[in-house]
Amino acid sequence: MFTGTMTALVTPMRGGAVDHKALEGLIEAQIAGGIDGLVPCGTTGEAAMLSDAEQVEVIRTTVAVVKKRVPVIAGTGGSATHKTIASSKAAKDAGADGILVVTPYYVRPTQEGLYLHFRAVAEAVPLPMVVYNVPARTGCDLLPETVVRLADIPSIVGIKEASGLVTRTQQIIGRLGDRLVVLSGDDAINYPLYAVGARGCISVTSNVAPALISGAWDAIVAGDHGRARALHAQSLPLTEMMFFEASPSPAKTALGLMGRLDPEVRLPIVPMSPAGRDKLRGVLAELGLV
Repeated sequence: MFTGTMTALVTPMRGGAVDHKALEGLIEAQIAGGIDGLVPCGTTGEAAMLSDAEQVEVIRTTVAVVKKRVPVIAGTGGSATHKTIASSKAAKDAGADGILVVTPYYVRPTQEGLYLHFRAVAEAVPLPMVVYNVPARTGCDLLPETVVRLADIPSIVGIKEASGLVTRTQQIIGRLGDRLVVLSGDDAINYPLYAVGARGCISVTSNVAPALISGAWDAIVAGDHGRARALHAQSLPLTEMMFFEASPSPAKTALGLMGRLDPEVRLPIVPMSPAGRDKLRGVLAELGLV
């Protein structure tokens, strides 16, 4: 259902408020760049720093601008199951086509707790769900045996895999085949994950270079692995810069240098350092983006 290159959208801000006009422009640039789906209000969208009302309005704006041209998968995950259900229901009411639900961070639940959490959200919210495993951020790891159990829940259609392990994707696909879509959640290993069966990515780098990231996936679909490898290699210096300092500050800085939005972030995220900004500008210049 959800395959291809999808962008984990930044949330443009200006003067302490969400900049919906800049968000509209960013969305249009993403679609023009060949993106297959958009993910507002994820980690890259500074969801943890948005109010509940702001989160709903970002999703609502995204849905309104997209006009069904690509799927909108709203980030709704949180630490508490009841709050995740409430956020997911709000995303559905705002028109989202699906939800991205991260493993509960900080509380470090057991595998049974993770299973029951996702099952409760799926039972409460009739939307297709992509579960999101990113143990470096959350402090818990959604293991393959739990993913297999979750695949039996009809509305759970995919997993954003960001453990950083190519073997993890192999383990999941080896056990489930095509029953669950595996999406790369780590731009640095997009191509390696495609090579072992991932069916797309949810990307940070594509905020800045949508055509480059989507081009690599399109080459995979066309059976041209040589081109896919070359485009992936070309993207790696930019991907490195996206995490040179705390994300999404580098992505917003890049888009600011490109004239797309104000690079404003919310604490505890801070603006890029002058040295980081200069290095980023050089990478953008090499790609012809500034």
